[in-house]
Amino acid sequence: MIKEIEINLLPEDLVSQEVIKRAIAKKTGIKLIDILSCEVIKRSIDARKKPISYRVKLSLNLQDKKEKLEEVRDENNSLPTKDISPKKREYKDVHNSKPVIVIGAGPAGLFASLKLIEKGLKPIIIERGQSVSERKIDIAQIVRQREINSESNWCFGEGGAGTFSDGKLYTRSNKRGNIDEVLNIFIEHGAAKDIKVEAHAHIGTDKLSSIIKNIRKTIEEFGGEYHFNTKVVDFILKDDRIKGVITQNGDKIEADNVILATGHSARDIYYLFDEKKWALEAKPFAMGVRIEHPQELINQIQYHSSKYSKLLPPASYSLAYNNNGRGVFSFCMCPGGMIIPASTSNGELVVNGMSNSLRSSPFANSGIVVSVNEEDAKEFSKYGALSLLKLQEDAEKKMFEAAEKSIAAPAQRLTDFLKSTPSSALSPTSYLCGVVPTNLNKVLPKFISSSLHNAFNDFGRKMKGFITHEANLIGLESRTSSPVRIPRDKETLQHIQISGLYPCGEGAGLAGGITSSAIDGINIANKISEKSNL
Repeated sequence: MIKEIEINLLPEDLVSQEVIKRAIAKKTGIKLIDILSCEVIKRSIDARKKPISYRVKLSLNLQDKKEKLEEVRDENNSLPTKDISPKKREYKDVHNSKPVIVIGAGPAGLFASLKLIEKGLKPIIIERGQSVSERKIDIAQIVRQREINSESNWCFGEGGAGTFSDGKLYTRSNKRGNIDEVLNIFIEHGAAKDIKVEAHAHIGTDKLSSIIKNIRKTIEEFGGEYHFNTKVVDFILKDDRIKGVITQNGDKIEADNVILATGHSARDIYYLFDEKKWALEAKPFAMGVRIEHPQELINQIQYHSSKYSKLLPPASYSLAYNNNGRGVFSFCMCPGGMIIPASTSNGELVVNGMSNSLRSSPFANSGIVVSVNEEDAKEFSKYGALSLLKLQEDAEKKMFEAAEKSIAAPAQRLTDFLKSTPSSALSPTSYLCGVVPTNLNKVLPKFISSSLHNAFNDFGRKMKGFITHEANLIGLESRTSSPVRIPRDKETLQHIQISGLYPCGEGAGLAGGITSSAIDGINIANKISEKSNL
C-alpha cells in the first residue's frame, strides 16, 4: 500500500533510509516493520523556531503491498528520494521543416526552441553574444581588464543572464504553465533529479554551463540552427505582418513567425520599437543595492546555532517591508554566493548575485530593492513608455560616476549607511572588480535611500544581527526586471500590432526568472504550432 504523509524531521533524521523509517515510526505510530521503503517527494527547511527541522512530504510503501518502489539515493547515498526520472522526450527531425526565428538564447528562447522541435518546427536561434564557452572568456576579461564587452557579458550570450546566476528554479505562480515540464527538461540535460524535490531548488552556475551546452546539442541534433555573434537590428514587415529579420551585417533571415526573447537588458530593442512607434508600455520594476554578509552570520541568525552547520545547507532569507505603500524586498538571495558586475555597456554600473551548485563561498548576498513606478520617473516623462528605462539608465550612470568611472562598485557599510556617514573602510567582499567607499545616500535616488533606511531597520528587528558593521551595501542592483513591457494579445500571444511577432519572457516584461521565462517560451511555441496546424 502506498501512503503519502507530511511530517517534520530533524536534520539528523535525514541521513539514511533506516533512520528516516525509525523517525516516521516514532512520529506516526506506524510499525517500523511495516515500512518497506520511504521516498522523499518534497522537502523544505522550517527554521521558524527551535529545533530547526525539515518539512518533508513522503511516499511510504507499507507492508500490505507486495510491490516495492525503487529506492533512489542522491549522490551522497544518504537521502532517499522518489524516482523522478523523466520519460525521455521525443523530438522530431526538423532539418527541412518550416522555420521559426528565435531571437535570444536565454531560457525563454531555448525552451521555446525545444518545444518547436517537439511540434515539428525548425528553430533558428539568433544570439547577439557568444556561445557559453567563449562567453566565459569574455567574462574573465571583464574582471581582468575592467572593460565591458557590450555583446558578450554576464547578461548577453548563450543561456542569457540566468546562466551566470544562482540558477533558481522556482516561480510564485503555477498558473503560467507546467513547471514540471521545465524541471524535467533540465534533468534530461544534466541537472540533478532533486531539483524536483527541493522546495527552493537551484542548479548553480558551474552546472548550468554544461546543461546549456547539452540543450544546444539536442537542438542542433534534430535540425535547429544557432547563429552566435549575430544581432538583430531590424524586422522585415509586409502589411504589419512579420516576414523576417535583418542582422547587424545586413543579412536577411526570413520566417513567418519570430519569437522575441531578448532578455531584460536588450535596450536597443526597446529603442527600435520606440523609433518605429510600435506599441510599448512603461512597466514598474525594482531598484536598490546588493547587501553582503558573512554566510556564517546568516547561518547563526537563521538556524539559531551552529549545531547543524554540517547537516543543513547555507542559510537563506526572504524579507519584505511596506514603506507607506511602496514595497521593499529581498531579491535573488544567493547563500554561499558572490557579487558580479552585470553592466552591459561601459559608462554604467550594475551588479547582480550568483552562486555555484555547492554554494561554498563564505559570503551571502541579496538584492534589497525598492519598487519603482511611473510616478517616480516624472522628470523623464517626455520619453513616454521609456520613462522608467531612462530613470534606470540615469541611476546606473550616476553609480558609475561615483565609482570613479570604473566598474569597481560603490559600497558602504550598512551601519554607516543608516547613519548617513561615509565608510572609512569596508568589510571583505566577494566582488572581484573592487569596491570604492561611497556614501550611497547621496548617489541613490532619494526615494530609494529613504525606503531602504526604513526597511533595513525593520529587517534588523526581524533578523537579530542583520544590521552589522560586517555587512556591505554594494550598488547598483537595477536589472531586477524589465522597465518596459512589449504588449501582446492575450489569446494569440502576438504583438498587438504585428502579426507573427511573439514578445516573450523577461525582455517582453512578461516573465521573471528562469522558470517563468522557460514556461513562457513553451507557451508561445505551442501557440505557433496551433497556428501552423501541427
